[in-house]
Amino acid sequence: MDQLLITRPDDWHVHLRDGVALRHTVRETAQCFARALVMPNLDPPVVTTEQALAYRQRILAAIPAGSAFQPLMTLYLTEESSPEEMQTAKASGAIHGVKLYPAGVTTHSSAGICNLERIYRVLEALEAHDLPLLIHAEVADPQVDVFDREQIFIERQLLPLVERFAGLRIVVEHVTTTEAIDFVRDAPMRVAATITAHHLLMNRNALLQGGIQPHHFCAPILQRERHRRALIRAAISGSPKFFLGTDSAPHPKASKECACASAGIYTAPIALGLYAEVFEAVGALDRLEAFSSHYGAYFYGLPRNSDTLCLQRTPTAVPSELDLGDDVVVPLRAGGTVAWTVMAS
Repeated sequence: MDQLLITRPDDWHVHLRDGVALRHTVRETAQCFARALVMPNLDPPVVTTEQALAYRQRILAAIPAGSAFQPLMTLYLTEESSPEEMQTAKASGAIHGVKLYPAGVTTHSSAGICNLERIYRVLEALEAHDLPLLIHAEVADPQVDVFDREQIFIERQLLPLVERFAGLRIVVEHVTTTEAIDFVRDAPMRVAATITAHHLLMNRNALLQGGIQPHHFCAPILQRERHRRALIRAAISGSPKFFLGTDSAPHPKASKECACASAGIYTAPIALGLYAEVFEAVGALDRLEAFSSHYGAYFYGLPRNSDTLCLQRTPTAVPSELDLGDDVVVPLRAGGTVAWTVMAS
């Protein structure tokens, strides 16, 4: 198969940043994806509906002429968030989820949650208004091994949460481990997960081969090979609980190539080609469309996109750097190629 025609996909987890970077990140996301769920961890974070709607307007202003791209907004959950704000968010029609960052686990997460019990009333409101809770599922406990933080979060926090809030829809974002896959698979249908291209393609060796590789550093961190294989099995399984979320996260080159590198991998311009590589390698290209274009829309209660795009097995050269407005970002595969190219449908 040298060409693949699929329903235009959506990205259910993306970082677009703000300011002058938007002109570039929005364009590169809109080249492939019809819709994208935009993460709220700006600095300062997007904690109110008013802030989310203002951010949405800035994104809309950066969409290239002729593009039908739609940003789907989220709120950043803090211990000061109110049930009333969740009701306002739902009523806006523009906000499609609320993001839970445990404090200190990733970029701009310092305003996140330290104690889940302090937000139980807010979670009750999310449950009542059917607004999904999107979870970065890692503990920030420095005593826990970095490679175990997802598994420990599931055991300590997520299992009790799912049991306590029996009607709450939950997305476990960017799952990385066998334990997370098993948890989502066995949980009620209201629990789903996104899977990134970089976690499907790389294991933790990629962090250290040929020296420290800061552009492969992300949170959650790359895992052992057995976990990568479990992610692939989940992605191609045909289960609607697993769907595409790139977690594409641009950082200026200088903030990656330094003593304390920022966590995040930028894949937006080549993401679908990367997923196609994974699915082709295991003989499952026929399952890529459902994973990328159907299951996420179903979970979020949105219609499938009506237009299509064509993937062609033609190598795409990846630039060594991409413009980020007043800086540059180094994408995944910088200076290399991706085996599949998105063509006009």
